[in-house]
Amino acid sequence: MQFLPKIIPEIQAEILPVNESPPELVTFDVGGMKCAGCAKAVERQLMQYSGVISACVNLAVEVATVECQPGTVDAEALAKKLTDNGFPSQSRLGEHQQEAEAATIERRRQEIRQQIKQLTIALILIILSGLGHVLGTKAPILSNIWFHWGLATLALLVPGRPIIVDGCRSLWRNAPNMNTLVALGAVTAYTASNAALLFPRMGWECFFDEPVMLLGFILLGKTLEQQARRRAASALQALIALQPAKARLVDFKLSSLDLRSEELPLNSTSKVYDPQYIEIPADRVRVGEWLQVLPGEKIPVDGEICEGKTTIDESMLTGESMPVLKQPGDTVAAGTINKSGAVVMRATRTGKETTVAQMVALVQAAQTRKAPIQNLADTVAGYFVYGVMGISLLTFLFWYFAGTHIWPSVLLGHDMGHGASGIGHRAMGIGNGALGMGNHLSVTDYQLPIIHYQSPLLLSLKLAIAVLVIACPCALGLATPTAILVGSGIGAERGLLIRGGDVLERVHQLDTVVFDKTGTLTTGNLTLTDYLPIFQNSELDLNSDINVGNKQDACSTIDGVSASAVDSKLLQIAAAVERGSCHPIAAAILLEAQQQGLLLLAAEDFCTEPGFGVSALVEGRRVFAGNAEWMKEQGVAVATELSGSLQDKTAVYVASGGILLGVIGLKDTLRPDAKAAVERLRGMGLRVMMLTGDTASAAAATAQQLDLTAADVLAGVRPEGKARAIALLQAQGCKVAVVGDGINDAPALAQADVGIGLHCGTDVAVETAQIVLMRNALMDVVESIELGRATFNKIRQNLFWAFGYNTLGIPVAAGLLLPATGILLSPAAAGAFMAFSSVSVVTNSLFLRRGFRA
Repeated sequence: MQFLPKIIPEIQAEILPVNESPPELVTFDVGGMKCAGCAKAVERQLMQYSGVISACVNLAVEVATVECQPGTVDAEALAKKLTDNGFPSQSRLGEHQQEAEAATIERRRQEIRQQIKQLTIALILIILSGLGHVLGTKAPILSNIWFHWGLATLALLVPGRPIIVDGCRSLWRNAPNMNTLVALGAVTAYTASNAALLFPRMGWECFFDEPVMLLGFILLGKTLEQQARRRAASALQALIALQPAKARLVDFKLSSLDLRSEELPLNSTSKVYDPQYIEIPADRVRVGEWLQVLPGEKIPVDGEICEGKTTIDESMLTGESMPVLKQPGDTVAAGTINKSGAVVMRATRTGKETTVAQMVALVQAAQTRKAPIQNLADTVAGYFVYGVMGISLLTFLFWYFAGTHIWPSVLLGHDMGHGASGIGHRAMGIGNGALGMGNHLSVTDYQLPIIHYQSPLLLSLKLAIAVLVIACPCALGLATPTAILVGSGIGAERGLLIRGGDVLERVHQLDTVVFDKTGTLTTGNLTLTDYLPIFQNSELDLNSDINVGNKQDACSTIDGVSASAVDSKLLQIAAAVERGSCHPIAAAILLEAQQQGLLLLAAEDFCTEPGFGVSALVEGRRVFAGNAEWMKEQGVAVATELSGSLQDKTAVYVASGGILLGVIGLKDTLRPDAKAAVERLRGMGLRVMMLTGDTASAAAATAQQLDLTAADVLAGVRPEGKARAIALLQAQGCKVAVVGDGINDAPALAQADVGIGLHCGTDVAVETAQIVLMRNALMDVVESIELGRATFNKIRQNLFWAFGYNTLGIPVAAGLLLPATGILLSPAAAGAFMAFSSVSVVTNSLFLRRGFRA
């Protein structure tokens, strides 16, 4: 099988442009949001501010991210505007961000404690209300109508007060929310019951149990929802908690330290345990300072080990459970745990630049980026509460003026008992023949007659209240963010950083995965296998005249050169030129020269041509080292025999003055998990391709090991051509993911529908990618796609449930089934269903963890 480089046509116009002046991002902690309507109101207020380009609000974590023109938005003024409009806010700017985050977490804990207190009071009131029905005449006080009036009054004044106050304020500010609906329902039921109590001749029913049970169910649902949301955010909180608070600064003059022992006891008298040190906040450490870390302590900042040897637990950052051995020269990351030995390290990255800080920032940003599928829910949420209030009014008008006249039988009822789970004004309220709807109550006895006739006004009012209460904007608002919250948390625990809901949706649509070869499918640690000098003159140096008859004759002598005949001069020349490059090829050549003890020749005026090679002035002569294509551009003839001699290898040609001096062969090795990862991706229905700037023969060797066909290999592609290759696939209708780790991969990562960058690669590749893999493992590509698909499926399930619940629940509450089946939802039952819908959405998101257990 012959692998030939594919020609990538010029389709530059299809390549995505790079925004050279990115907008400024400002993040806020926003309180006071109760449902999707609130989140939409916050977004609306943010968008009205001058200079704001876009705003995204996450209801689940109560965070807003604003994209604005640089230097045009005052974050504090914007936070004050939100606060003045009923949404207490604080920007995440300033030097004390960790303290602000801690204060926000503590505020949320206090809110949950206060909510639990209110729920406890509400449950006590529900129990007392239920006992009045269970015991009946055995407890005259508990069955007294005034006792139930007192319970309803307490329910509104104590546990229900925050809901009613917030609902009224939101309505006044033209931003009604879930609390507005609940407040209208509870207050209306209480008011109607008071009218029935004070004017018994009206023949109305007192249903003081409704506001008590309604508020109790709502508070129960909100408490369960808050707890579930905290569980969903637990991974992020654990990640934030990784950031150390303190660091131990030591004197950099530590040459006398003796740390030869691999593990030292805690009571050791070694100087590493008793140096002169100063304890300072970790965010005050500067690059270059020396820090002491004892066993059991967290690494305070990113750095490298200078003294000592230890093992480091990196599980929270990478998902790798086994501790990693670290010794002088090795790098360590902030937040990881020193397990065994005492070490001294030098800080290389501090503050927001550390790995854990960047992970936190990535996960937080991911949780505020919405999936496009959420747009419909957001559009509905903006008008949802107004729509529900309109439907409630129409329900009242229909049943009062028409429904009760068309179906007069709905006004008849039969008693089904006095238990707390009875029908009508009791806990649930579903039955036949509009049961339990007309409880004519005496002042002293809260008993039910066997047969009664209900007022059309009261029936219409109950149905209207049920519509208000059963509608659930929360489920719409929580559908996407809770799934993203759980999914991104699982990813963070496993070292998979997915940048947002929009990425998840694109992951779900993928059909093609394109891998870079060098450093991605292969280890990137090239080794020299061949030295093929064209000239055998040992006296040859770059200062002498090179006397050859013609270039083609010189090149054709390769057949007479033994691969074992190593010309150290050629390696010296190549190493001198490659010293100006950071490419893996350059590293391999320099390492070989170092291992042979060769002195590097003087070189200057380095020039790198990405995808081709590097040139430099070596002892006054311009020398080129690169691939065959570059040699041709420099007018250097390369014999065809050279390609055959270096089959399946990467060839580096060295030339000067238009003369080919020699060629060096290098070979890379496949990653251990590369083949398994490719097979898993194929098993998921994805097409796997390889894209490389290497020669067709070198690409063919790697492709053969991976069972890739010629059609799935793009070889000899320059860096700028990689983006065009991806654009061509997209033009053919493919949804493409690109996996890469180098600077050369950045354009392709940006062009792809989903860019997947290895964290061990360059910062440019990591910044460009939409998914960042913290571990150096290709199987994480598989896991990230599986996680993305599973999370997006949860989003779709949640949205289906949220829309389905409201689509079915509101008509049932409005009495759709009443004429034919007699099924009627009381306000308390509607409240219970509403609470259940919100909890079910969050719980369904939490089920995502079942498929990704360690």
